[in-house]
Amino acid sequence: MARMVKILFQVVALVAIAELAMSEKTCSICTVGAPGGSWNLQTNLTHWSESNIFYPGDVLIFSYNSSQHNVLEVTKADFDSCTATNPIAAHTDGSGVINLSAVGTRYFICGFTGHCAAGQKVQINVVASPTGGSPSNSGIVSVTAGAGLVAGLAAILAF
Repeated sequence: MARMVKILFQVVALVAIAELAMSEKTCSICTVGAPGGSWNLQTNLTHWSESNIFYPGDVLIFSYNSSQHNVLEVTKADFDSCTATNPIAAHTDGSGVINLSAVGTRYFICGFTGHCAAGQKVQINVVASPTGGSPSNSGIVSVTAGAGLVAGLAAILAF
């Protein structure tokens, strides 16, 4: 009976660790808002960007109806104030492909009146690759497991 409880505990713990690991995803070709949304007013773009890890070499794809939206890359100040008058770059044709070439933070808003203030904006934090190079995962979302996850798994299995 004690062995069954131990096994059940280990299974529950492994499921919990897998859930935690899957909360951090990477993608080398990232469609903004996907898979559950897109570049629109309905998608929680802050949640989407915080649920992904971006590395130099990754690509963002903005897909949208150009009669209803656009994509403007802006400064942090313009992002914070939703100012669309002086963009760094503008994409207005229904799709925008952005190469994330370096570590740093990039800011994107929709320049249509009221859209940015309603939440159609996204901050992309590009971090250094843990391997020192650009990850190559062919556009497939993958799970990243840190040292803490591995140590936790080892401790549970030793239980």
